[in-house]
Amino acid sequence: MNLVIDCFKLVKGAGKSIGIYNLAKSIVVHLGERALQEQAADSIIVLGNTYNREEFEAPGVTFVEVDGDPLNKAFCILWELVLVAGYAKRYGADRILFPRGYRPLGIFLRGRRGRVRDTILIHDLIPFYYHVHYPGVFNPLENAYIMARLKASIKGADRIITISEYSRRDILHQVPGCGERIRVISNGVNDVAFEKDQSRAGTGGRADTGEGQKPEVQDYIIAMTSGLPHKNAKGVLRAYEAYYRQAAAPLELVVIGIADTSSYQEMDREAAAHVACHKYIGQFTEMCRIAAGARAYLFLSYMEGFGFPPLEAMQLGVPVVCSHRSSLPEVVGEAGLLVDPDDPEAVAEALVRATEDQALRQGLIQKGYENIRRFSWESRTDLYWKELFR
Repeated sequence: MNLVIDCFKLVKGAGKSIGIYNLAKSIVVHLGERALQEQAADSIIVLGNTYNREEFEAPGVTFVEVDGDPLNKAFCILWELVLVAGYAKRYGADRILFPRGYRPLGIFLRGRRGRVRDTILIHDLIPFYYHVHYPGVFNPLENAYIMARLKASIKGADRIITISEYSRRDILHQVPGCGERIRVISNGVNDVAFEKDQSRAGTGGRADTGEGQKPEVQDYIIAMTSGLPHKNAKGVLRAYEAYYRQAAAPLELVVIGIADTSSYQEMDREAAAHVACHKYIGQFTEMCRIAAGARAYLFLSYMEGFGFPPLEAMQLGVPVVCSHRSSLPEVVGEAGLLVDPDDPEAVAEALVRATEDQALRQGLIQKGYENIRRFSWESRTDLYWKELFR
């Protein structure tokens, strides 16, 4: 059996989500490893581009560099509507996986041995969320096209994989009656690490599931957000203001994802003086080093199809205070303090507990290590293999 995986449009740093890129890469790498381990007769063909060849040309897969520009919108529309089906036929596809969730027009999806069975991977339905809650933030015409394409792909696909129960319910809300074709396979969590640098505070060795070294904890809280409305930067800053009033000896706040506080919230001057913002951290290992040294990790997003950041914090041994919205409760479970992101006083109270109650801190850290074991890539690979090659 030949499985084709369409990764042509995936370019790191392009588009709105690095999560789709990273998940597709992990699927390719782990399925390739499984094919080598089992000496499987099944073939895996990855349709990629010059930008992602280095990361997607993995052992156990055949990488095909498509002759086209993945950054050209017009070509990409033509690709996902028609051209990808031609490549699938050329390489004898029996099955095809679309990690971005868009399938071609059904009339073209035929291979050498008849109709190709297709699977789409839906991460979330954020375009629909923005259409309702934040109209105008995205280009209206582009967002309308994306919503129409997602609905058509969900209706026409043989199988649908999504990454959380929340996303499954969201899909059923938009396209009733497709439940029998949906399979939930939650994301796998890759190891996170930080650079060992004894000349800097908050250093240590490699992070793992609790048995490795832990850097020295310092006197700050870290928050992950962005300028996109659903990431709720304003809520983070409002919560810190409340925390600054509540705590007897408030810690500083390090915010990753925004360049300043004034663009999102007019803060009390004294509290604002204790907030350090970083629009972007270039090296993931450096971001992990900063997170690993924090006393608590704050994540107040309104909408996540899955939500990696809290799990990454748990891997680093940092207590998590997290929004109780969308998929986050099922991902975090009892391993973090779940809060209403629109209730700054409640968030502040949770931050005080997470930073000052030592018994609670140690319990959350241990529960975090246990929680991330639910998302091992070994178990995820088993599920993907059975789903795609059954």
